[in-house]
Amino acid sequence: MPTPPSSLGTPHTILLATSSAYDHASLAQTLARHGYRVHAVSRGDEALAAARSGDVALAIVDVALAGSASLELCQMVRQLCGPGVPLYLLSTAPNAEEHARAFHIGATDYLPLSMESDHLADKILVRLNVMLPAPATRALPTMATLEVNYHTMLAGSPDTILLMQRGSNLLLDVNRRARQHFGLTEAELVQTRLPSLCPPLQPDGRASTEVFAEQVDAVMAGATQMVALTMRHSTGRLIDCELRMVPLNSGEHRLMHVRVVDVTARNRAAALRNGKNKLLEMIARSAPQGETLERQMQLIESQSPDVLCTVMLLGPDGRTVAAASGPSMPSAYLDALVGLPIGPAAGSCGTAMHRRATVIVADIDNDPLWAPYRAVASRYGLRACWSIPIMQDSSTVIGSFAMYYRTVRAPDAEELDLIGAAAHLAGIAITRTRREEELLRHREHLEELVAARTLELLRSKDQAEQVNEELTAALENLSLTQDELVRRDKLAALGALVAGVAHELNTPIGNSLVMASTMSERTAELRRELEGGLRRSVLETYLDQAASADQVVLRNLNRAAALVASFRRIAVDGAQSQRSRFRLGEQVGELLHALEADLRRQGVTLEQELDQSLELDSYPAPLLQALRQLIDNAVVHGFGSGKDGRTGTLRVAAHDSGEEVVIDVIDDGIGIAGGNLPRIYDPFFTTRMGAGGSGLGLYVTHNIVTGVLGGHIDVASKVGLGTRFTLRLPKSAPL
Repeated sequence: MPTPPSSLGTPHTILLATSSAYDHASLAQTLARHGYRVHAVSRGDEALAAARSGDVALAIVDVALAGSASLELCQMVRQLCGPGVPLYLLSTAPNAEEHARAFHIGATDYLPLSMESDHLADKILVRLNVMLPAPATRALPTMATLEVNYHTMLAGSPDTILLMQRGSNLLLDVNRRARQHFGLTEAELVQTRLPSLCPPLQPDGRASTEVFAEQVDAVMAGATQMVALTMRHSTGRLIDCELRMVPLNSGEHRLMHVRVVDVTARNRAAALRNGKNKLLEMIARSAPQGETLERQMQLIESQSPDVLCTVMLLGPDGRTVAAASGPSMPSAYLDALVGLPIGPAAGSCGTAMHRRATVIVADIDNDPLWAPYRAVASRYGLRACWSIPIMQDSSTVIGSFAMYYRTVRAPDAEELDLIGAAAHLAGIAITRTRREEELLRHREHLEELVAARTLELLRSKDQAEQVNEELTAALENLSLTQDELVRRDKLAALGALVAGVAHELNTPIGNSLVMASTMSERTAELRRELEGGLRRSVLETYLDQAASADQVVLRNLNRAAALVASFRRIAVDGAQSQRSRFRLGEQVGELLHALEADLRRQGVTLEQELDQSLELDSYPAPLLQALRQLIDNAVVHGFGSGKDGRTGTLRVAAHDSGEEVVIDVIDDGIGIAGGNLPRIYDPFFTTRMGAGGSGLGLYVTHNIVTGVLGGHIDVASKVGLGTRFTLRLPKSAPL
């Protein structure tokens, strides 16, 4: 009995690399029952990265991705996976010449891309000895001896099935599901030309008859069996469809078996998902609030051709509507909403904000909530309105999101989920904008305080200069040239350090000051409440605010403490490090071994070329710290850490050059711009502000190499080709 791979510890990944649409979800579902997972990719570099993982049990490669006639990608996958891993090649148009080339490069099998996923799964499982081939059977009828009633099979299918005559495109037979699908009788469908069930034009603007003719030609050429087409219901409603077409031959008749699948809901769900992602991107990059909300309402309206969306914002007084917007609503109706009070009977939106709960009005003409505004709604043909409050937090209402219809109707479960998601996204966008505005106000206030303090210091400085003017003049006259040079050097270094420290510490300290000031005001308010009789709810609110303030202050002070600790590492003191005689290869090898797994996850291949006989009388801890900083610098700046990072190779080499030991850290990343090379060792200089680090890594490395280790560090880099850092260290560090 074959054993699933998970129980043997063998590779359990099926690599599927194809540039064409393939039902890999169905394939994955079948193989998952036997302990295998499908890793589907659509690019050659992704296929090679998966092949390098060493966990590929069987590889399937589309020859369309393979490059030229020599099928380079297939050969590279074969080399990376090894000869023991089966390799299947898929082709959209199999031919004898390609078949011969496939087996020449060592392919295990050569299959058509149109092969059904369950058939492909059977071949994979048999090849991997997970299941046995089907036993030979006797006395069973063959397809040549069977007579099947096609009409009976068609009528009983749960899918929409059409039988079409090729050439004329006339429908010869349809099943019951087809009549439901198009809302037409059998008599109306039969002898109808299939393209007539489509709108005159497809979404891309091309004529439906032209598009359908091209798709039929593609099916007959064997290029595909599944085509996409927008069709039309008898009511005029458009239906996004996938048509799977199979040619049939019956004597002199040329027929086409057509199965139609309605994918409208799937396409709308995909559009909604993509739209949500784009909205979150707009919010993240601080797009204007009006633009974000308008894009969101258009997204919700695209999910239903009949819906009209609006967003109403609650004013600062908490009692009236401050603004209303809706891309598809008449501007006069939106203007009429501004200034209206919210309350227990203020239409759908005003009532939803008052209740802090969803309000569904299926019939505006007969609902008491709309009694004061029924005439306005009727003037614009509005018959139903569903509204949900937009919340800043669990208790603070900031507006409402509404869906209007021109017909009487109530929402289903999916529509309730849709309006809930819309309100949530609107809340994120509005809250983000308001917090940024509040932060800007605090920043402007802080700048005013800094300006006032600066003016005060300048006045004090002027007074001090007047008192000590004679003494300062005499001192400057004694050694003007020497003191001027020293002063410039010190001021330049001090200015860079102070600017860097101030930049890094400004945010956490500023946040702590703002929160402390806020809690001081809250405490004063609590004292006033205490004099008039303190309510439990007020005290609980204060305690919640105090706890939240504590978290913010502690988080920012911890951040400041961490920054101070990192600044302390700038001054590298050899007296604080342990000196010893050690083998360089062992120490560096252990460091690289600890980093290798993390680098591999980020797509970086680590190579090492270390002379194991090298010995140093030096400081191993600072040396490893310097190497770690160089490796981190290569990953972050050379390859770009994170999901958008590029793959590449990082090589660490060490060799003896006589009196010195030379260590190279080389990457093939993006390189360093020539204008930045003179500044890379400056403190607080970084090209990735806010993306990690504070610009101290190479500064600390330079201090370690030239100070504690008594060596020298060089850099060579070309944009697009990579960077080489070279450390030249004495075999015996200075005392």
